[in-house]
Amino acid sequence: MSRIGRELRQRRYHRAFRIAPPDWDERGRRQLQQLLSEFPCADDNSDSPPPLDEHALAEAATSLWRAERKLRSDSGDPAARARQARRYLDRTRQALTGAGLVVHDHDGDAFHPGRSLDVLAFQDDPALTAETVIQTVRPTVYFRDRRIQTGQVIVGCPAEDGSGAAEHDGGNRE
Repeated sequence: MSRIGRELRQRRYHRAFRIAPPDWDERGRRQLQQLLSEFPCADDNSDSPPPLDEHALAEAATSLWRAERKLRSDSGDPAARARQARRYLDRTRQALTGAGLVVHDHDGDAFHPGRSLDVLAFQDDPALTAETVIQTVRPTVYFRDRRIQTGQVIVGCPAEDGSGAAEHDGGNRE
């Protein structure tokens, strides 16, 4: 940028907030450049995410496939098939967690309007004392600590005293 451009850019601000250019001589600039070149730049690796754990993903896919096959088969004891399918699904979840994928089920969690969830419905439930997630329709999914899917829930509300029915805004509470 030219000297005139730098001066005009500084004039956009009140005089008290203008920043004077540093008065470094050539030797000081070279020394600063040398010091900066000795340290690896932190921004070099920030754009590329760490590679996926292919082994964990392959293990998850294999366990999921085995569970599907076990659930579809008609042979054997249904309780034994269910136990085996559950083990395969547990291994799938462990492999996906190892690859950085976390699935969060909200059933039974306390609900408050500040939570980042899509509320599909509010239901009165006299057994409840506070707003509680009674059903998770779609879980919240995180990949490497970044949310990639927002959860959808049904929230149970305590019945109001007197009227018997609580009034809700019917929409999304966020």
